[in-house]
Amino acid sequence: MTITFKKRQFYLLICIFVSISIQAQEVAWGDQGNGKYVNPVLAADYSDPDVIRVGSKYYMVCSDFHYIGMPVLESDDMVNWKIISQVYNKFDFPEWDKNERYGGGSWAPAIRHHDSKFWVFFCTPHEGLFMSNAVNPAGPWSPLLNVKNVSDWEDPCPFWDEDGQAYIGRSQLGAGPIILHKMSPDGTYLMDDGVTVYEGPVAEGTKIHKMNGYYYMSIPEGGVATGWQTVLRSKNIYGPYERKIVLEQGSTSINGPHQGSLVDTPDGEWWFYHFQDTHPLGRVVHLQPVTWKNGWPEVGKDYDGNGFGEPVKE
Repeated sequence: MTITFKKRQFYLLICIFVSISIQAQEVAWGDQGNGKYVNPVLAADYSDPDVIRVGSKYYMVCSDFHYIGMPVLESDDMVNWKIISQVYNKFDFPEWDKNERYGGGSWAPAIRHHDSKFWVFFCTPHEGLFMSNAVNPAGPWSPLLNVKNVSDWEDPCPFWDEDGQAYIGRSQLGAGPIILHKMSPDGTYLMDDGVTVYEGPVAEGTKIHKMNGYYYMSIPEGGVATGWQTVLRSKNIYGPYERKIVLEQGSTSINGPHQGSLVDTPDGEWWFYHFQDTHPLGRVVHLQPVTWKNGWPEVGKDYDGNGFGEPVKE
């Protein structure tokens, strides 16, 4: 009885501490009501965020691991977000019915808008590559399609080129290398076994863009809590790619600033979302300003003058 009582006391103290921590941050993070925001813009566990803009609205998805039902979030201003739908609500695999897939759900999804539809692709560590799409991001979303039943894939991102050819980039479980596949335009099957286009230190989470004749791959490297953000570019989607580190912890307290997405505004501004691995809140979401120089994005602010951007607080 004494042990049980002490355990309950300890649990209660932990709950109070977390509650106070969250309440204290309510006045410190997100929209400040004066035209400014303070990072993190989402002080909650939205791991591996991917964000796109369609028209004047922004849409976000994130990993949900062993939880079921990837949320789709919407924003008018990039800072204030609301959940508008759920991509799926079950996996049709027996291990999931037995609760034997802890941490084994969606890893680092990508959301894109193409052919008047919203597309979400993600991998699970054991079952492979999945796809769902919807005309309206608020749903309904199509039933999950297991595009490739394979283990040890992660972090996929689709890309439709100007000639209509579709591709999907991904990494291998444990991170790296970055592998590019040709894909059917309807996203239902892969057309080859993939080509390795980049190898780096814990390279993963690729996001693919094309601007001004360059293919860009935005990738995190160096590990979840200790890494940085790298951008690759090439005139050919298969490379060879030039490499530039665009965001690191540097002199700040924001560890592992990486794994996110480049997004533009209707007015031509650019921004970058990334997460920070924290406790007990999980992987919280930060928003960084972006400027372009000589065809490369410069993320955050270079406080220590070493040529690499660092996260801004406000």
